[in-house]
Amino acid sequence: MTIKSPLLSRPGAVEAGGADSGVASHYGEPLREQRALATGTAVVDLSHRGVVTVTGPDRLSWLNTLSSQQVTNLQPGESSELLLLSVQGRIEFDARVVDDGGSTWLIVEAAEAMPLAEWLNKMKFMLRVEIADVSDDWAVLGSTRAVPEWSALTVWQDPWPHVSAGGYAYSVVGEDAHPGAERPWFEYLVPAAELEATLGDRPLAGVSAAEALRIAAWRPRLGAETDDKTIPHELDLLRTAVHLAKGCYKGQETIARVHNLGHPPRRLVFLQLDGSQHTMPVAGSPVLLGERKVGTATSVAQHYEMGPIALAVIKRSVAPDEILTVMDGEEPYTAAQEVIVAPDAGQVIGRQTGFLRGTHK
Repeated sequence: MTIKSPLLSRPGAVEAGGADSGVASHYGEPLREQRALATGTAVVDLSHRGVVTVTGPDRLSWLNTLSSQQVTNLQPGESSELLLLSVQGRIEFDARVVDDGGSTWLIVEAAEAMPLAEWLNKMKFMLRVEIADVSDDWAVLGSTRAVPEWSALTVWQDPWPHVSAGGYAYSVVGEDAHPGAERPWFEYLVPAAELEATLGDRPLAGVSAAEALRIAAWRPRLGAETDDKTIPHELDLLRTAVHLAKGCYKGQETIARVHNLGHPPRRLVFLQLDGSQHTMPVAGSPVLLGERKVGTATSVAQHYEMGPIALAVIKRSVAPDEILTVMDGEEPYTAAQEVIVAPDAGQVIGRQTGFLRGTHK
């Protein structure tokens, strides 16, 4: 059941659809709200997020054995990201992770909380861990800057686009030049009953503003950039969500094989769309090279500075300088691509030269 935010009663609120239903898409002025969110003067209601807690003395070591990330020594207040993968290395869950010294908090997409809690409960065996879906009791507020007045709240700080310990960057730009460096991101956990009191008179931006900034930062999202075949390499998620030197976990063989010896079959790309039209394509529209489908536009937004932008997942073989077309029904949208995941990403063993100049830690 979708959680309806009480902030939908605010003047001008227009509810979002799809994965973001239950919160406001905007409050009447989407681009102004987006600018305010980008500059840190507004916050965004993300109370539709799913929240799962893991408690007990074995919680971190146990999560470490299950996931792609090294979290055994995660310190109180330290943020991370972990993936739970299939045996074939495909992404099943993507969780924002922060520990408060007594509980590990997993912030996920709305539809993922219950399945994640059920899956974790099946995996706990005799270990001293307890799992709970607490989505009804907790809300999330997002911001591009730390909010001093909320310093007592548990907060997750997005590690993107920095390369975490044990990670590897598949993009061709360094961390300083990465557009994600312009989007610090914080998600505060707030008791649902205290959401409005915590917010006070702080300006609000809709979730469409957060989505536009996410797309501009090249930040992939579960359920948008992923499908049932997605492996982390395709989305540059080895950067923040995978530790390449940790112990065994489900899906590790695929992670290592593609990274060391192969190439991901698809790659995430940023698209600058033709802004001369008065409409935008919808997410899910096919991406064409000539008349041949080479991928899918996965997220689309109107950015307050860049105009219409998108993320897309396309075939690795598409040359980076090709001009693409996003086709929404009968309406074509010309799209210039910027490389996120390099076409020759992977095959690290024996690499001499190439397009990829990834960094690693």
